[in-house]
Amino acid sequence: MLKNLPIRYQLLLHYSMIFTLTLSLGSVFIYVIIQRTIKANIESELAHTTQAIHNMVKTAADVSIKNRLRAIAEKNLETARYFYSQYRSGLISERTAKDIVAGLFLNQSVGNSGYTYCIDSAGIVRIHPEKELIDVCVAEHAFVQRQMQLKEGYINYQWKNPGETRSRPKTLYMTYFQPWDWIISVSSYRREFKDLVKVDDFKDSILRFRFGQTGYSFIVDRKGNTVVHPELQGVNILASDLLPGKYFDIMLRQPSGQVIYPWKNPKDNHKREKLVIFNTIPEYDWIVASSSYLDEFYQPLKTIEKSILAIILITLGMTIALSFHISASITNPLKKLMNHFHHVRGSDFSVRMERGSNDEIGQLAEYFNAFMDQLERYSKDLKKEIDNRIAVEKELRESEGRYRSVMEAAPDPIVVYNMIGEVIYFNPAFSRVFGWSLDECVGRKMDHFVPDENWPETRKMIQAVLSEEPLSFVETRRLNKSGRIVPVSISGATYRDLHGQPAGSVIILVDITKTHRLRKLVMDTAERERQKFGQDLHDDLCPHMIGIQGLCTVLAENLKEDDSPHASLASKILTTVEIATDKTRALARGLCPVYLVSPGLYAALEDLAARTSNMSGIPCHFTTVEPIDVSDTTVATHLYYIAQEAVLNAVKHADAALITIGLWHDGRTLNLSVADNGRGFEESRAVKGIGLQIIKYRANILGATLNIESLAGTGTTLHVVLEE
Repeated sequence: MLKNLPIRYQLLLHYSMIFTLTLSLGSVFIYVIIQRTIKANIESELAHTTQAIHNMVKTAADVSIKNRLRAIAEKNLETARYFYSQYRSGLISERTAKDIVAGLFLNQSVGNSGYTYCIDSAGIVRIHPEKELIDVCVAEHAFVQRQMQLKEGYINYQWKNPGETRSRPKTLYMTYFQPWDWIISVSSYRREFKDLVKVDDFKDSILRFRFGQTGYSFIVDRKGNTVVHPELQGVNILASDLLPGKYFDIMLRQPSGQVIYPWKNPKDNHKREKLVIFNTIPEYDWIVASSSYLDEFYQPLKTIEKSILAIILITLGMTIALSFHISASITNPLKKLMNHFHHVRGSDFSVRMERGSNDEIGQLAEYFNAFMDQLERYSKDLKKEIDNRIAVEKELRESEGRYRSVMEAAPDPIVVYNMIGEVIYFNPAFSRVFGWSLDECVGRKMDHFVPDENWPETRKMIQAVLSEEPLSFVETRRLNKSGRIVPVSISGATYRDLHGQPAGSVIILVDITKTHRLRKLVMDTAERERQKFGQDLHDDLCPHMIGIQGLCTVLAENLKEDDSPHASLASKILTTVEIATDKTRALARGLCPVYLVSPGLYAALEDLAARTSNMSGIPCHFTTVEPIDVSDTTVATHLYYIAQEAVLNAVKHADAALITIGLWHDGRTLNLSVADNGRGFEESRAVKGIGLQIIKYRANILGATLNIESLAGTGTTLHVVLEE
């Protein structure tokens, strides 16, 4: 029936239903929220006030109890001091003084069952009403241990006398009489001090609490007697018909909670529902409560009900009027638009509408005309686009064939990965160098041809390629199918799909085994020439310089004996020759740091640590399990220079307080480490440093694995691992 109605009646019906339902639901929701909020606020305010009064009463009672016990204990201390002074004056014996004090303590009245007792620092009872406890150690009790520790102050604890079924709260105050090592303690059950509480101390504060128009707080005991009440002070509410007994029974059974009950104040004409939030003080059998009439708090809800009903009626009337007006402004232009669409059902895209207004209907006519223009253009361009796409696809197939031919003819291994690292393609050169066939690897990740020690740098290269950063000629190592290490230089970049999004990566791996071999040969030759030059300086020039130094010494002494005026000049020549000799020896040591010392690398690193400590003032230690002999002088020299460069970087840039050089074997590898506790560095900044580049270059020459760990503020550790 609704579908067959005209639009204006559908709009009227739907708008009326929607507005009525929305306003009704919203009103109910708001009403419930406000009601719950008011109730929650009432309960929260009453609960907080009840708790505050509860704390106020307990605090007043606790203060009264503690002050009473403290007064007794301090009076007992004065008594002990007095009779101790009598003993010290020789008027009575010490035993007599203690007996008199004990008798006075035991004759005191502290509540109904409280008493005074004394223990010493070891927990042994010295005075107690129970004679069988005299000279007995009671240190196993927790509160006695606290007494032994504190000796003065208050302690609250639970105690159960023999024959009782449950423990009861107890309070004691203790003071210490040092001459007799007595901890004088006055204790009593807290319930017995009810009479000490002065209601007048907090009565006015409680009566000042007000809730709504007539709400108030009050205190009653468990017998129904009002302790504090604004209207019924001193009245037993159980003896009157004001409060039904069942509601008071709830307050007696529960330690805390809330009750709603009918109540009539003496000035009221009838009973009203009242909310009471209560809590108990078990030590004094008191019930602390805060109450208020519910109708006083819910009064604003009645005003809200009337306002909501008026808003619903007004809105419904406005909805009916607006529905007819809006429907007329929509349906008439729509009929015209329907007629135009009737003429466009065929393939004639030349039909257009006249725009009669600037409203949505006019815009719809404009959009219709623009749509027809586009359809007409699309109809003409579609065939051309299809023809162009066929031509482009043909060109793409030819281009793909050309690129594949180039990759297959390339002499270096080339691998194409997708974005998750799976192999899409690699060329024959990859199979030739590494041994795997394309069928074995396509659709799989090539994690198995990366050595474990090269994974840290490999992850960084993968991240760089995925981040579209340039990756050019990075030297690393890979495994072939037989497990042999192949040194390679890696370059790579990402490629994109037709939509311009990263689709994968192309990686080129250049086998640099021969390059490493030639580079090592060149470095070995250069190292031999350097060692030869250093050896010549050390074995040939240094002895000559030492001989000249001896002749200059003789010449200077002869001239000095002849009182020659040239004696001072001869001394200067001698000094100059000595300096030249030291510089020549240092130059020889610098050119050949490992070759000229014994036992080689071990002694050279030890000397490096000592010189660093002396020259920089930064403690530098060399640690090793035992002297290690590296027979290959070239290897030893490169390791020395790596350590020297790392130590120099730590001294110059790390702001370190300690540098440690380590050298050790772990079975199959030789390990060198240089660590500092300086400020560290970010790796992105470190790769630009010439020092680290030299270190990496020397490690590559040796075929060693280099790991550098550094975080800002945590120091730097350089670790070189060389397989022997």
